Amino acid sequence: MIIEDFTQIYQRLNKDNLELLTDLYSADITFIDPLHTIEGVDNLTVYFAGLYDNVSSISFDFEEVTSDKNSHLITWDMTLAHSKMNGGKPYIVPGVTHLKTNEEEQINYHRDYYDAGQMLYEQIPLIRNIIRLIKRRL
Repeated sequence: MIIEDFTQIYQRLNKDNLELLTDLYSADITFIDPLHTIEGVDNLTVYFAGLYDNVSSISFDFEEVTSDKNSHLITWDMTLAHSKMNGGKPYIVPGVTHLKTNEEEQINYHRDYYDAGQMLYEQIPLIRNIIRLIKRRL
């Protein structure tokens, strides 16, 4: 049930309905991604408000789910269009989310794994060219 709720909410989530996060997460949520560690649903809501500020579109293609009791892994492709990245054009970032739930079926641990370089740095033309040059030399 929590996985279905999670995927449905993330398909609808935007800067105007961030209160949906309280439907999923416990008050003491620990949220970790390659760039930040956030403690508490109120801080998470503030973090997401900043993330969604310049996003013109975002969607997730959830692919595989593996669950064992209160631990869940979800693979996904995120299609993102951000005003300051990739000239505002959509691009895809693959990733994996690890969720843990408490007895109340709320998410109390959320960790995202994705390539931060692919999501951010490679979308800025000058930095993208430098990264491509470095990758070719490896």
